[in-house]
Amino acid sequence: MQKSISRQIAEFAIKLKYEDLPSEVINEVKRYLYDSIGCAYGGYHTKDVNILRDIYKDMAGKEEATLIGFGDKIPAVNATLVNSLMIRALDFNDIYWKEDPSHPSDIIPAAFSVGEMVDASMKEVITAIVLAYEFEQRLCLFATPGVRERKWHHATLTQFVSPIVAGKLLGLNEDQMVNAIGINGSHNHTIGCPTAGKLTMMKNTVDPMAVQSGVFAALMAQKGYSGTEAVFEGKEGFMDTFLGWNAKNQEVNSVQIEGRDGLSKWGWNIDALVSGLGESYKIMECSMKTFPTEALTHTHLSATLNVVTTNNISYDQIESVTLTTLAQAYDILFDPHKYRPESRETADHSLPYCIAVALVDHKITTQSFSDEKLKDPRIWEVIDKIKGEPSEEFEKMFPAKQPSKVVVKTKDGKEYSEYLEYPKGDPREPMTMEDLENKFNSLSAKLLTDRRQKEIKEMIFSCENMTIKDFMNKLIV
Repeated sequence: MQKSISRQIAEFAIKLKYEDLPSEVINEVKRYLYDSIGCAYGGYHTKDVNILRDIYKDMAGKEEATLIGFGDKIPAVNATLVNSLMIRALDFNDIYWKEDPSHPSDIIPAAFSVGEMVDASMKEVITAIVLAYEFEQRLCLFATPGVRERKWHHATLTQFVSPIVAGKLLGLNEDQMVNAIGINGSHNHTIGCPTAGKLTMMKNTVDPMAVQSGVFAALMAQKGYSGTEAVFEGKEGFMDTFLGWNAKNQEVNSVQIEGRDGLSKWGWNIDALVSGLGESYKIMECSMKTFPTEALTHTHLSATLNVVTTNNISYDQIESVTLTTLAQAYDILFDPHKYRPESRETADHSLPYCIAVALVDHKITTQSFSDEKLKDPRIWEVIDKIKGEPSEEFEKMFPAKQPSKVVVKTKDGKEYSEYLEYPKGDPREPMTMEDLENKFNSLSAKLLTDRRQKEIKEMIFSCENMTIKDFMNKLIV
């Protein structure tokens, strides 16, 4: 009898050891730790993070895990949510986008919190983080088309991964790990509205909630709670519910779904999820963000900035800007709400707003989405000059490429254009250590001295001989 998908995942997760990891994979984990902790410092002052922190401080409870930067010690389940939201709050953390998008670093706090509970070594935490990236990214290849095109949020994928990470550090056995996946996979399917239309604080919170829930699911499984083993392939399981799957015959039901290339297609790539585990590691294929914006804006921003900075074009010289983009990017980034964003969450997912800031300031930073910047009259002077054009040709190139063409026409009749196929931070053009250091320092400048920034960087890149408790304590500002 064929083993369930959950059991195949559990087997690999339990057996994986730090000693199995190539040196380049370990180094990549450290790079993502550096990037993610920088993002957490950037999220330190955000309203949404501090609302959750205040709620949990009022609730109090067992001092099990540390809040990044703040130093508060609160229950591990609660610390997971706050730390994950800190990393996610500015939409500046990593991105992997294939059939589905994801931000694997959202799951890192599950390793932090549970690691502190059990007094884990950083070698154990690093191994758990590798699992977070491995299965989050594999799940982005699993559904064809992705669940995002079925109007579900990618937290729907995270629900299956967070209990694996927590369970690894809790030392769950195979049956317990299968139960943890089944517990969490039964109740965290997240609708797509947090990233559609007018956005709210929930845009950045739904994935951290799925991470938090995964820690709780692993704790339930540790105590003997049972969960559905065939949560992926069983009757009315994930595969059956989302795309159609005949559990008895192990085949897709006779339903048709319109794929992004216009062809009727449907299916599940089970091999992408469970085949070849350990032969290579998905973390090496993930991307980092150069801008604190929605991932599909990045190539467009790079192209636009290249045009206006190279040619020294000021916003008041511009007659029109036309951006050719993927059809799905057009739907997400150019809907009517995006031309008059009223919040940071909507603004950083609005391609017209992001491009308008690039035209006005010739740069994009976290301050580009401040309340003050949202009132900048120059933004509203230029934003309606920005138009999008969806391209079926570009759509067919995605996700292997993320093409963008920008055409800027100036009032004197001149025309400037730029074409790019992927942004800085993509594995084909990775961020350098200098890029990472600049990003970390800019995000942490309000909290850390130059000396502390340097100390934390050195600690992260030599952390394998530390405990997670010492590691978290050294992050306190």
